[in-house]
Amino acid sequence: MLTALSLTLALLVVLAIVPVLAAGRGLPGGLPVGLPVGLPVGFLVHGGSLLAALVFAGCGLAALLGGAPAPRALMPGSWAPMLLALDGLSAWFLLLLGLAGACSALFALAHYSHAPARVLAAYPLFLAAMALTLLAADGFTLLLGFEGMSLASWALVAADHDRPENRRAARLYLIFAILSGICLVPAVGLLAVGGDIAFAAMREAPPEGWRAAAILALVVAGAGAKAGLVPLHAWLPLAHPAAPSHVSALMSGAMTKVAVYVLARLLLDLSGPAQPIWWGVPLLVLGAASAVLGALRANLEEDSKTLLACSTIENIGLIAIGLGLACAFRAADLGALAGLAAGAALLHALNHAMFKSLLFLGLGEVLHGAASRRLDRLGGLIHAMPWTAAAVLVGVGAAASLPPLSGFASEWLLLQALLAAWRVGDLAFQVLAVGVAALAALAAALAAAAMVRLFGLAFLGRPRTPRAAGAQDGPWFARAALLLPAGLTVLFGLLPGPMLSLAEGALQGLVRQDVTERATIGAIRVGDGAGAYMPIGIALLLAVLGAAIVFAVKRRAPAGVARSPAWDCGFIAPPQHLPFGDPITQPSAAGLGQPLRRMLGNPVLAVHEGVTMPPPGDPSPARIEAGFSDPSDRLLLAPLARLRDAIVVRTERLRDLTLAQCLMLPFGTLVALLALIAWLEAR
Repeated sequence: MLTALSLTLALLVVLAIVPVLAAGRGLPGGLPVGLPVGLPVGFLVHGGSLLAALVFAGCGLAALLGGAPAPRALMPGSWAPMLLALDGLSAWFLLLLGLAGACSALFALAHYSHAPARVLAAYPLFLAAMALTLLAADGFTLLLGFEGMSLASWALVAADHDRPENRRAARLYLIFAILSGICLVPAVGLLAVGGDIAFAAMREAPPEGWRAAAILALVVAGAGAKAGLVPLHAWLPLAHPAAPSHVSALMSGAMTKVAVYVLARLLLDLSGPAQPIWWGVPLLVLGAASAVLGALRANLEEDSKTLLACSTIENIGLIAIGLGLACAFRAADLGALAGLAAGAALLHALNHAMFKSLLFLGLGEVLHGAASRRLDRLGGLIHAMPWTAAAVLVGVGAAASLPPLSGFASEWLLLQALLAAWRVGDLAFQVLAVGVAALAALAAALAAAAMVRLFGLAFLGRPRTPRAAGAQDGPWFARAALLLPAGLTVLFGLLPGPMLSLAEGALQGLVRQDVTERATIGAIRVGDGAGAYMPIGIALLLAVLGAAIVFAVKRRAPAGVARSPAWDCGFIAPPQHLPFGDPITQPSAAGLGQPLRRMLGNPVLAVHEGVTMPPPGDPSPARIEAGFSDPSDRLLLAPLARLRDAIVVRTERLRDLTLAQCLMLPFGTLVALLALIAWLEAR
């Protein structure tokens, strides 16, 4: 199995070289000489990436069902052998990566076969680097894959660099990617105390004392920045809209989960089970803040892809809460609850990968059909794009945690784990858990409101622009890319018990606990069995109720169907240049978000509103302008920008130094380093 995965990684590297060779030969639209003429390079690249993603998903599923293979070296005999392994935890996330990658590649086959060479070359490298991170069995390979993932995704974010906002997003993303590497390198070094960077050796010597605290801080900062945890989330709402739609889906669905995997691997697996209760507190606090802030911002954004990016912050926060609870329960010797919390986190990671990939690809299809990401320029697409509307409806239902879809099962498990946190004997932790539970419930409610707002503005009502009225569903490759995650979202929602049983190996690696006896095909039971979730029964009940309502309505309805224009809320007839109706007669994105902006925005997002009145006698309308500021902008990015400017000003003074002073700088540095080495050797 590891041989097949190694060959797949090599295939992806070769696929990255093909567009570079084609562009070098002056054939930007076709394959190099010797390959079928007229076939776009992108078709080969994305077709090969689809095959690789299916291999990843198949190997991950096989490892979860049949056991993990023995570790092996990717480069035996070299100074860095690059150990590869596939245990239960990495197999779970490899399955996730394969499914999300297959959906993304299918969509790319439909719309991005003629993409520039820099995009086509970076895409398979992005996929390969994520897989290498998951397969790593030593610190060097993990960091190599993680940094390769960061660089490849940065190239994809900067693909459309002609637009200033995309250049800014790429710069900010690169800064946070560098921060992730700066934090993770010393974290891995602190874990490898004896100099052996293999994971097996790290497990034998778990960190303690100040070393454990330093590892916790570094890993939360490094992996949390890549995952999008507050306050290191500022890049995510900018980078996701800047990237192509299939890349946004892969970044949100898979890349953030690879960061979650690194977080779980380093903190729960390699750091050992003997950590104290406070080990999970940072994840609980940052997860709750991320969940609420992301869900609140999703209700205020007017760009559809930015809205989905903020929703990703919310869901990453929920996953972090689950991992933090698992750490605390494990420290309190509550194995069953630790398994419940870790299972909720793993299940939500997989479910979020599917429904968020579906939503990004669905809104990408809307972008191709209606030529806009702004919600105020869409509307009525349920008639123009019925396939896309049906698929996106499944996605928003799962993101809104509606049963029996997948999002409800994992969030229900997480809330059950939070409600059981009183079993931890520490009073301070109990108070914290109550607050986190309230914030998680608030985030779930805000997420549901954001999804209703998204679907209503984009797909319901009347078209707000002629392009929205003339939109059409994409080709069959694009429809398949939507139907695959939509079907998996429904399937995972109906079968959360078997999915938890499938994650048995991953749970053993994280908390040394099995929850399969509480998970059956028809139900998931918690506690003493009194609390249970039965998705198949709920689905059947909803189907019967829906059929009864339809039957009753049809029986009482008069014969025939009469159609008439939609009610225009009492507005006057639209002018001739607006044949589809005046957009002002429909709710706007800002209008639907106004109540939440006024109630919850001020203490968190520094919301501001202003009304501009025309002068007396001017018939022009008054204008209301509203906006908000993310707390990370004013509390993190702005102080860092001021620090950068101050450093630049002081650095400029070096230009005024004399030649002797310039020569003294490296000499003084050398003397200081020699003194440091002498002091270390003396100890």
